[in-house]
Amino acid sequence: MNKPIIMPEVLAPAGSLDKLKVAILYGANAVYVGGQKFGLRTAAENFTLDELREGMSFAHERGAKVYVVLNSFLHDKDLAELPDFVRFLEDVGADAVIVSDLGVVQSVRELSKIPIHISTQASALNVHSAHLWKKAGASRIVLGREVSVKEAGKIKREAGIEIEMFIHGSMCMAYSGHCVISNFTQGRDSNRGGCAHSCRFEYSLEGLDTLEKKKAYFMSSKDLEGLRVLPSFIEEEIDSLKIEGRMKSHLYAGTMAKVYSEALKFYAEHGHFLSDDLLKWEEELGKVSHRTYTQASLVDKAGADSIFNERENSSEGEWQMVGPVIEANPKAGIVLEVRNAFNQGDELEILPFIGDVIKVHASEIMDLSMKALTRTKPSTLVRIPYVEGVKSMQLIRQKVKA
Repeated sequence: MNKPIIMPEVLAPAGSLDKLKVAILYGANAVYVGGQKFGLRTAAENFTLDELREGMSFAHERGAKVYVVLNSFLHDKDLAELPDFVRFLEDVGADAVIVSDLGVVQSVRELSKIPIHISTQASALNVHSAHLWKKAGASRIVLGREVSVKEAGKIKREAGIEIEMFIHGSMCMAYSGHCVISNFTQGRDSNRGGCAHSCRFEYSLEGLDTLEKKKAYFMSSKDLEGLRVLPSFIEEEIDSLKIEGRMKSHLYAGTMAKVYSEALKFYAEHGHFLSDDLLKWEEELGKVSHRTYTQASLVDKAGADSIFNERENSSEGEWQMVGPVIEANPKAGIVLEVRNAFNQGDELEILPFIGDVIKVHASEIMDLSMKALTRTKPSTLVRIPYVEGVKSMQLIRQKVKA
């Protein structure tokens, strides 16, 4: 009798309430979010208490889960403010908290029954570490990005604990984020939510030739992309595939959730990826802002070829979000909220929740009073011609012009 295929969840970033909704509508099984305190992305929009409550309801109504980050390293004064927040999270039905500090683990266990996931910041890289965290009360470990998929499978089997791994997004040059460069160069504590991404700056190195001095991004990593490693994740029964990027765009959140959820659904139905769809998914991953992609340590240990040793430039094939669909029907047309301006006659694409992109020609643009426009302005509502299959909250994009 064939063993049933256990599919991992797609865990998407949600830096705001809107991004949470986008990620879930595009197929994410779970999202991770941050409140106003206790997380590592203080520059993200983050959630108010009311937004957390609304986000939980939206997700749970659609069968998705919400994990809340409490992964900052806390001092005693921070811990004094934690109990009220933990009790609130339990009341609104948080599906788990993501924690890196032993003190926070103990506090959460004493205050609630919320499942605890150990953050990648804890640098759990081996079976003994997994056993320790399991004994401390954790139900899942987000492994450090230095671990391969096969190593992760071994940890899962021998420790008997859920395993989550990063599959896509920006990479940190330090061991699972334990970097303090921005603490000393800009006075921003990277392990308490203030990382300035100092590793991505250009540095001048003494004693090297001119070419190397011009390209001194020696601490900067390419972006992780694990689409073709999906069969290994499935084979090793990894529980959750995490997409980095709470500070990234709505288009990023929607695209990543759609691509990885569609790919996993295809595998569940066919048992393989032998399809031209793989090339289509890779093309989609290339349409969001990104650095050169690498598989990093997912298969073999990351080496010098994983360094992004060049200047940041917009990708030639990059697309930007024009705006979300507010309403769509034959009578009203497609009403959208403009985030990035576009012109009459431009070619646009609508990213459906399921299936291939829908192409739209903006042959005419009107404002809500039916006045014709030749160019839109951000933060306005406009109408474009209706196309079958378009739904509210779908994202409209346009290729960035050189």
